[in-house]
Amino acid sequence: MGKDQGTALEVAGREVAITNPDKVFFREAGHTKLDLARYYAAVAEGALRGIAGRPIVLKRYVNGADQEPFFQKRAPEQHPEWIETVELHFPSGRTAREVVVRDAAQLLWIVNLGCIDLNPHPVRADDLDHPDELRVDLDPGPGVAWDEVRQVTLIVRDVLAEHGLIGWPKTSGSRGMHVNVRIERRWSFDQVRRATLALAREVERRAPERATSKWWKEERHGVFLDYNQNAKDRTVASAWSVRPTPDARVSMPLEWDEVADCVPSAFTLATAPARFTERGDAAAGIDAAAGSLDGLLALSAAQEAAGLGDAPWPPNYRKQSGEPPRVAPSRQKHPLITVAKGERKEEALAGLERWKARHPEAASLLQADDVLVDAMRGRSSTWTRIRINLRHVPEAQRPPEEAPDPDYDPWRRAPKTRSSS
Repeated sequence: MGKDQGTALEVAGREVAITNPDKVFFREAGHTKLDLARYYAAVAEGALRGIAGRPIVLKRYVNGADQEPFFQKRAPEQHPEWIETVELHFPSGRTAREVVVRDAAQLLWIVNLGCIDLNPHPVRADDLDHPDELRVDLDPGPGVAWDEVRQVTLIVRDVLAEHGLIGWPKTSGSRGMHVNVRIERRWSFDQVRRATLALAREVERRAPERATSKWWKEERHGVFLDYNQNAKDRTVASAWSVRPTPDARVSMPLEWDEVADCVPSAFTLATAPARFTERGDAAAGIDAAAGSLDGLLALSAAQEAAGLGDAPWPPNYRKQSGEPPRVAPSRQKHPLITVAKGERKEEALAGLERWKARHPEAASLLQADDVLVDAMRGRSSTWTRIRINLRHVPEAQRPPEEAPDPDYDPWRRAPKTRSSS
């Protein structure tokens, strides 16, 4: 059989090659790589609103949505002259030239690399030190009902409005919601993160049974407001992004009056273009609504005066002044053991089941939130760690910690392989 010569789509005055157009990217839904490219061409105006002029991390699913992606910060060395790049400096001290997308042709060029969802930084290429977007990421814990996510999202809207800001909601395309806030480019990453932490704590104060700002998973309940998504070098899937779900779900911008009744499964690669054609982009006004962080930073100062200082940062960031101990409470109060470290989530979950089979008495005493499944960032892809909190297991019945099974080492260099996207 001859090699697939690909096809081309004409957008923004250019012909963009789509290689391997018939390659199935969504096995259950049957969508191909060409279907994905045509989707982004159809909603380009909306998709570009979330990424235009921003450096973007390439999250490449070269083998389709049901396989692990790899993260590529650096733009491919060989790229067309019409692809823009900008150099970023990261907290680790490293630098990278990342792709900057400004038009639909550039957008389809990164889709052809295997990018399913779009992951831009919250800054523009002409000012990499001052974010113009505050991102509220609402992440429901295990067993949390979708209605609770919607309720907490509406509280976020109210807190933002009371502090002089306009929120623009969207489904995450997974289990949660996002609220983006356009802000003036006057504040540093640390200040934007601090403002988001103040917002999260205020939402938690108003709905303590439904919302949490606690960083450590074992302390959370309900919907977690992930303030650390605003730390430098963090990215979030943007509006109109297709997510790597079996049904090719879309991160859909919504009007506020849609939030209370929205159903995330209604928005997919197959259905979203018609909504865009009929209703346009619910976030069309976001760029004209840049607001001030003064109100949230004043709230942060009031919280600090009441004894609420900084909260934990992600583990790959340097220790911050005033940050509490970067040690999980379970390490201080409860026995926490690591039972599995898998290159893929299903491998780690299989290891968890083997641990349960070896220790049935202890396993029978575990509660749902005693099993902590963490997506960890490796060199260029995510891996899965599973830990167990033995707080509900009497001390005499607690199994000793064993070597994780499996015991994947994300920092071991694997042989290089090539896969056509």
